[in-house]
Amino acid sequence: MTFETLICSSADLIEGGKGIRFPLVAGRDDATGFVVRFDGIAHGYLNRCAHVPVELDWAPGEFFESSGLYIMCATHGAIYTPDTGYCSGGPCRGSRLRKIGIIEKDGQIFWCSDDYVNPVLV
Repeated sequence: MTFETLICSSADLIEGGKGIRFPLVAGRDDATGFVVRFDGIAHGYLNRCAHVPVELDWAPGEFFESSGLYIMCATHGAIYTPDTGYCSGGPCRGSRLRKIGIIEKDGQIFWCSDDYVNPVLV
């Protein structure tokens, strides 16, 4: 069963700006996902570098490098294309971030669970 979980208002996610983090369960582990806006579209990923499983942002929500064209791992310097999650430079070149399904409707952004990422049960 797939769940749609509200992340934020569409207006809160600014093109090339700070990403918005959200809690989830990845496999059996508590983790975070994030959503960023790039080329007008919201893209979501598991907040885990493809090289070593550490969170990408150097401060909460700070995922883009200075040009705003790439998501960058604060620990290893790997750079990822925001629309595909493909690693185009750094120690994990050719790998990719784990995509999380995002739906934007009625002025809201939701993430979709799948066989690996699920909402945190309270």
